[in-house]
Amino acid sequence: MSPAMTPRELLRTMFDAAIAAAQPARCLANFLPEPPRGRLVVIGAGKASAAMARAFEEQWPGALSGVVVTRYGYQVPCRRIEILEAAHPVPDEAGVLASRCILETVRGLSADDTVVCLISGGGSALLTLPLDGLSLADKQAVNRELLKSGANICEMNTIRRHLSAIKGGRLAAACHPARVVTLLISDVPGDNPMDIASGPTVADPTTCADALALVKRYGMTLPAAAMEVLTSGRGESVKPGDPRLARAETHLITTPQVALEAAAQVARDAGITPYILGDAIEGEARDVGKVMAGLARQVVTRQQPFQPPCVLLSGGETTVTLRGNGRGGRNVEFLLSLGVSLDGLPGVHALAGDTDGVDGVEEIAGACLAPDSLARSWDKGIRPKDALANNDGHGFFSALGDSVITGPTLTNVNDFRAILILSGA
Repeated sequence: MSPAMTPRELLRTMFDAAIAAAQPARCLANFLPEPPRGRLVVIGAGKASAAMARAFEEQWPGALSGVVVTRYGYQVPCRRIEILEAAHPVPDEAGVLASRCILETVRGLSADDTVVCLISGGGSALLTLPLDGLSLADKQAVNRELLKSGANICEMNTIRRHLSAIKGGRLAAACHPARVVTLLISDVPGDNPMDIASGPTVADPTTCADALALVKRYGMTLPAAAMEVLTSGRGESVKPGDPRLARAETHLITTPQVALEAAAQVARDAGITPYILGDAIEGEARDVGKVMAGLARQVVTRQQPFQPPCVLLSGGETTVTLRGNGRGGRNVEFLLSLGVSLDGLPGVHALAGDTDGVDGVEEIAGACLAPDSLARSWDKGIRPKDALANNDGHGFFSALGDSVITGPTLTNVNDFRAILILSGA
């Protein structure tokens, strides 16, 4: 590692490189469709959708129009595409109005027209339109229940697809008979298009029965109206083979793996060997932290399975089952669990953050961990294990001045974790 760069600086440089690799302006140009005989209409939803819209506008040679919805604070100026803003992670009335506007925009298209749909993480909350019989309050209650349940993102989106009038292929069906080209920035483990923003333009093989089974598995308490939609089966989504989706196609324009590879190159340039452990790691954040700590300890004490100096990189989306009343955040919960398990092990530094700049509901991307983090917390009268039990990772790292704040990143390729191991025992 360059003597001019501290461990924290190297970790932050890797995180910044991961975010930069997922910027729409860098990765969208290779996926432009051929010009249609009719109209080109752009729609979309997600934390990166406004940045995607601007990149598309700048690179598209012909006429276009459209509308996308993004998270509050993630708006970027566009000349021909209208940018709307709404709430995330719990939907609001602005998201409902934006969804209706998007559906109106694609109404009455012909077979000569092409719809380009720009989808990224966060679209499940931003593109919200309750089925008949459901209210916005019902959808908000469902989202809150999902967020505290411990269900993974694919399971949560299975439930969301069956309570929506726009997800689960319904948006693409509304565009029929126009051609639909969906450009995706993946924020989900496995990069399955039906799980990115709950798949508004792709067929959904899951069922209301699948959603009900998940509600039961995680002991969720959903509003009565939501349970009626699921038990009656009237929330069924658009299934594979539906003729309305015959002209729908999807393209992944960037993924978590791309971001991890960019971070790995930064490590190589600094003389540190990178190892990408996986781009789809799931599970309880605190449990993943314990496992990663065990691996880091083996590297330090046994030089197995890797020789230090090295950095262990991973992505995916962990979950947090809320037990306390702290400030939450799955990345900081992972990092605090890692720190508690390492117990000040020398030579190990780490950073964990969400590439969209928001970990949980805080405007904080994540945090950094150092070998002296626990000692510094004890000096301040903060007990790390108590903070972990209270789901208070943000409170813990904020008190140490170790939060990582990026502001809106205008993209989202899920969580980023880097464990830098500088020396062996």
